[in-house]
Amino acid sequence: MKQSFAGLSLSEIEKQLLPLPRMRAKQVYKWILKGAYSFYEMSDLPVKTQHELNERFCIFSSSADECKQDGEIKKILITLKDGLKVEAVLLSDNKKRLTACLSTQAGCPLGCVFCKTGSLTFNRNLDSMEIIEQFLHLQKTIENIHNNKEHKIDNIVIMGMGEPLLNLLQLRKAIEIFIDKAGLNYSRRRITVSTCGICESLFNIAENLPFTKLALSLTTADELLRRKLMPVTKTNPLKKVKEALLLFQKNGGGRITLEVPLLGGINTRQKDAQSIAEFAKDLDTVINIIPWNPVNGLEFEGSPLKEPGKKETADFIQLLENLNLKVTMRLHKGRKVLGACGQLGT
Repeated sequence: MKQSFAGLSLSEIEKQLLPLPRMRAKQVYKWILKGAYSFYEMSDLPVKTQHELNERFCIFSSSADECKQDGEIKKILITLKDGLKVEAVLLSDNKKRLTACLSTQAGCPLGCVFCKTGSLTFNRNLDSMEIIEQFLHLQKTIENIHNNKEHKIDNIVIMGMGEPLLNLLQLRKAIEIFIDKAGLNYSRRRITVSTCGICESLFNIAENLPFTKLALSLTTADELLRRKLMPVTKTNPLKKVKEALLLFQKNGGGRITLEVPLLGGINTRQKDAQSIAEFAKDLDTVINIIPWNPVNGLEFEGSPLKEPGKKETADFIQLLENLNLKVTMRLHKGRKVLGACGQLGT
């Protein structure tokens, strides 16, 4: 199998291309991050070099096999080198800013009861190349659908399939390529990593800043309920999670988003609002309410999960605001292609 280049760092490409001069590696690196799918697109390379590279290497180890669109939202199905499949999503907000939502695992081992990905078999972690390739495939959809090479992705969220902090080494490597000034040149403030709360990795991040923006999928801070909804809580109790978040902010980490997927009739009680307020105490946070996006077949304690009603959602937001919490709500986008939060893997 040919060595693929997308997702390699500049220094790694330099090693692969020896004895070619370093200048050639820089050219190849920039072309790949600009979205080149072939060495023959690299117009500043000699034709002979293009042929030689094409014989020895390939650009991508994965392929984007399907793209589904719901308005400005696009979900792509990506087949990895071993045949496993993951999904990535391109989101657009009201200001036409584009956000790439990327996956870090094929499947997920955590089993959150409200998440489709959590109901799938866990296969493996993705390597950094496979994370970067998702981004490049999504950038290509802008060119293919809108015929616009100038409109670039504004933000990156690691909120797709899998638990990012169970794949921290490869995630860090991918982030270094995203922020490389000689390459994609993203600010860390434009990258957000979402986690269910893996304490060991959270302490690692807090002790080895800088990192990206951080989001915690909290759901509820009622420990007993959270254990039922999110089994990861059993080995990563919220008290320990909060210790890590406090250290993260003490050492210079920024505001943390507490994500609350709102499940109709389950985590919308006064008790849940109070538990969130208690958890957020002494932390710099914003609460992001995410009304549950329906997924067929998901249940809690023998009953099908349901989306909260508009009044139930509004009342819960009011409870939080009455407790002096800063609250935002995520809009429903991508549901028609099952590309919304919690729906990936369908």
